[in-house]
Amino acid sequence: MQLPTQFLSLQNPPLLSHRHRHYSLSTRPFKLKLIGSLANSPESRSSELATALQSETLKTLEWPSLCNYLSPFTSTSMALSLTKSAAFPIGQSQEESQKLLDQTTAALHAMEALKSEPLDLSAIEDVSGILRSAGSGQLLTVRELCRVRRTLGAARAVSEKLAAVAEGGSLKRYTPLLEILQNCNFQKELEKKIGFCIDCNLSTVLDRASEELELIRAERKRNMGNLDSLLKEVSVNVFQAGGIDRPLITKRRSRMCVGVRASHKYLLPDGVVLNVSSSGATYFMEPKEAVELNNMEVKLSNSEKAEEMAILSLLTSEIAESEAEIKYLLDKLLEVDLAFAKAAYAQWMNGVCPIFSSTESEVLISNGADNAWSVDIEGIQHPLLLGSSLRNFTDFIASSSGDPSITEEKSGAMAAVKSSKGVSSFPVPIDIKVQCGTRVVVISGPNTGGKTASMKTLGLASLMSKAGMYLPAKKQPRLPWFDLVLADIGDSQSLERSLSTFSGHISRICEILEIASKESLVLIDEIGSGTDPLEGVALSTSILQYLKTRVNLAVVTTHYADLSRLKGKDSQYENAALEFSLETLQPTYQILWGSIGNSNALTIANSIGFDKKIIERAKKWVDSLKPEKQQERKVVLYQSLMEERSRLEAQFRRAESLHADIMGLYHEVRGEADNLEEREIALRAKETEKVQQELNAAKSQIDTVVLEFENLLQTANSDEFNLLIRKSESAINSIVKAHRPGDSFSFTETDTSSYQPQSGEQVHVKGLGNKLATVVEASEDDNTLLVQYGKIRVRVEKSNVRPISNGKKMARRSMKKRGEQSRELASNLDATNSAAIAYGPLIQTSKNTVDLLGMRVEEAAHHLDMAISARGSNSVLFIVHGMGTGVVKEQALEILRNHPRVAKYEQENPMNYGCTVAYIK
Repeated sequence: MQLPTQFLSLQNPPLLSHRHRHYSLSTRPFKLKLIGSLANSPESRSSELATALQSETLKTLEWPSLCNYLSPFTSTSMALSLTKSAAFPIGQSQEESQKLLDQTTAALHAMEALKSEPLDLSAIEDVSGILRSAGSGQLLTVRELCRVRRTLGAARAVSEKLAAVAEGGSLKRYTPLLEILQNCNFQKELEKKIGFCIDCNLSTVLDRASEELELIRAERKRNMGNLDSLLKEVSVNVFQAGGIDRPLITKRRSRMCVGVRASHKYLLPDGVVLNVSSSGATYFMEPKEAVELNNMEVKLSNSEKAEEMAILSLLTSEIAESEAEIKYLLDKLLEVDLAFAKAAYAQWMNGVCPIFSSTESEVLISNGADNAWSVDIEGIQHPLLLGSSLRNFTDFIASSSGDPSITEEKSGAMAAVKSSKGVSSFPVPIDIKVQCGTRVVVISGPNTGGKTASMKTLGLASLMSKAGMYLPAKKQPRLPWFDLVLADIGDSQSLERSLSTFSGHISRICEILEIASKESLVLIDEIGSGTDPLEGVALSTSILQYLKTRVNLAVVTTHYADLSRLKGKDSQYENAALEFSLETLQPTYQILWGSIGNSNALTIANSIGFDKKIIERAKKWVDSLKPEKQQERKVVLYQSLMEERSRLEAQFRRAESLHADIMGLYHEVRGEADNLEEREIALRAKETEKVQQELNAAKSQIDTVVLEFENLLQTANSDEFNLLIRKSESAINSIVKAHRPGDSFSFTETDTSSYQPQSGEQVHVKGLGNKLATVVEASEDDNTLLVQYGKIRVRVEKSNVRPISNGKKMARRSMKKRGEQSRELASNLDATNSAAIAYGPLIQTSKNTVDLLGMRVEEAAHHLDMAISARGSNSVLFIVHGMGTGVVKEQALEILRNHPRVAKYEQENPMNYGCTVAYIK
């Protein structure tokens, strides 16, 4: 297969040959990792523990919710999926995070330059699955090839548009974006090959894809023209001859044919019947003259499909060879999409670019500089609270397209939620300022004052800056680059792990201490809470002293005033308090750095509306809990504990005596129960053996009668058959009657209905084969029982349950049932004998049986008619037709109903399944 030479010389199209290109990926920029592993943990810490703690911290800080705010700004399905799952890339070092921030900044510049014609990434599809299929050897479809071509074309257009913007402005401003696609191979040649061979609008392989395909389709078109002309002529002739209502040309079995009435098929002598209509009135026939043309059509059609498959195979192999390069291109396009999404998100929330503080600040503080801050963030708002107040995704995205009307509408909507300074009035902006050298910040203040929200804001700001996102703050925020953000916020109680609130907190803090490093940020809410205040303060102080030497920064909230006093002993501690207005009795949500806050619990309770007496009593308790009265409280508490101990010991001795008496009674009752079970087992074995002997005796007698009947049957003539049958039946009935149990040994319906099983009782269940089961629950409402057999519990009706009786009664009930079955069989035989008096015995032999199994309908009808004709008068005929689809059976019954020699017939029954008995006159 080759491409047309004319096209090669005139248009220089892509060849369908495999060219190996040497493509080095050594110059690719760093490969970003997912948010699931935010930092390379040190060798000393467990990577699994670090991953688990980091994942829990992300949920605690509500990072997935923040990522959902970013997802509407993405253009590709790949970026949308990553943001929805909070798995988009994040920097693993300060350099990588800075590179992500530079990309966001460059994207913002590009959005301003492309405002009239924004960059369109929506045409880029996720073709990674198609690439895997091609790489594994699967043949790609036309639609899949077109998806690859569209993606390559869209990627090339994005690159060209970014390059054009860079040429028209300052190249340096767009360099971070251009570097993303710098080493990408856009596979222009592959894109041209697919476009040359496939029409993606019609999803078909073009004739020009190869000379052989073009020749095959031309020959097929000529052949189909001849075939169509021939069939039209034949169909018109058939119509004119009255062979069809209107000319009909159709396809059956992949061959062209004409329709003709069954009564006029002679109009097409030597024609081939390809199919028949469901009613049988119309035949679809291939004229003799069209056989060769149809053969040629089938041959050319197969050749065309084979050639198309060969073309698709070559294109698939081309994509398979370029799999790694195309995947790399998709990764880079994903980075571009995320950069523009972060830029749009920054515009939407009026964000500013953060700066990572470095060791220069440490030098400034060592030289006595006053304004050396490791964290300097002014007017930052909680990103999630801000997002809930700025829900204008659609308006903002539409305004980015350059529509002036939409821009004005969006501006008005945004103005409604912004203050005169251009910043949203909700949530309240806060300042976070931590001097260099500070390692621990203790935040105190009232409940509902915003301590936890402020701490979460710092954690989210750290994550956002690492991911290359702008912050909703003023001026230019500065903060360190943290390798890990570890948080213990909220109630860590776990019933599944048997952890109390205090145990849960301490377990989490212990794990944090294990993996934290010199570059980590640790956030702990209500440290040391949930236990004795004295021990809580002591433990919290020790933890903070440990963190001071192990992490970059630790921020904790507390109601313990002793922790706020640590600053006076060590300059590495810093205090902060949430402001509370005593005039309005409401928090202002402002952080007062260097201050100590009061909990104001009684003041808040009083403002809520607590009873004045409760408040006054609480104030007295506060006075009584002062340090000078602690010793007196300890003495009183000790005396009460000793009295409680004496009372519990007396109760224990009484309980121990009662337990000994109860155990004695238990062992006595247990011994009696064991003796009863042994006697019951022995009696049941004896009765079972006796019943088995009676059953064996009855079976032996019946076997003797049957054997005698078979011996006499071999020598008797046809007139003696009925007499032998009656004698044998009489003998069997006598045996059954002799072993029939008396009425006193059977349970009547009245006995059964009056029987009420109790919980814990063992019964026989009919549905389980009369197995022994235990009653678990007896329902009085719906007349059912819940029984347990082994490990199985099932609900059954009370009518299917029998009480336990001895083995002999069970055996006699079984013998009674067998006797009734024997009498029923005897009555059936008597009824049959009365009908067989005129037609001979109903005994099936090879001579009076016709077997129709496996025959077609016509063949079966012929054999049955011959068999009926061959039978003598007053005889019977067994017709074995089986079941199957039922066609042969229905045909046989139809013949028996209408045949003059058949007096009557009896259809199959459970004793004679798949066989019908006919009585011949």
